[in-house]
Amino acid sequence: MHAAIVTGVSRGLGESIAAALLERGYAVLGVGRHSSSRLGGDRYRFASFDLGDAARATEALAPSFRALAAAKPESACLINNAASAGPVGVLGALQDSSSAASLAVNLTSPVLLTNLFCATFKDSSLLRRVINVSSGAAQSALPGEGLYCVAKAGLEMLTRVLAAEQTGPGFRAISVRPGIIDTEMQAFARSQSKEALPCVDMFREFHSQGRLVPADVVGAKIVEKLVLAEVEHGRTYSYQEL
Repeated sequence: MHAAIVTGVSRGLGESIAAALLERGYAVLGVGRHSSSRLGGDRYRFASFDLGDAARATEALAPSFRALAAAKPESACLINNAASAGPVGVLGALQDSSSAASLAVNLTSPVLLTNLFCATFKDSSLLRRVINVSSGAAQSALPGEGLYCVAKAGLEMLTRVLAAEQTGPGFRAISVRPGIIDTEMQAFARSQSKEALPCVDMFREFHSQGRLVPADVVGAKIVEKLVLAEVEHGRTYSYQEL
């Protein structure tokens, strides 16, 4: 039995990744505020938790992680997918509480879940993999999406830190920039005012030019190329490489 933990499974890319893994026979633990009616069966478990409450992440999710480890899987994979596109706004116009919650979902919780994963799945003979779902925003500063950019850059550094620390032959950590996906996050960005999101025209052009890729297409490629296949430890993969 192979096992995977996927965050943000209620919709979008996380739902698609979890569904593709279940089709491949994986045992899947979904994490998030809500699950999806599309996901189910004997090999699926869901741990309800708001990743914006990062301070409680380890306490709340450790039992589910331990239960999965107790099943003695042949391999274990953590996919840090959950993300929040908001709040948008240039620095100087952001609110502390919503900004802190955004960073908790997009960066703090992934760091803490990765820490929990490494502490729970300690057996060096076990094949282990961490996949951090990043974005081109990790490299390109988008006016009005500063919080998102900072968090995604941090996720890619998390991958590099794991590669420096976890040097055993059975451990791999990678990031993926999955491209422009047709999700609610894109719809949210398109709906913003130019004052709040100065780069909003870019998102509107993605949609008008038909450049958005269905989440199921991207999810299947991530499973095929980054979960099942060999990968290079510490590397960031682009959608074009999938």
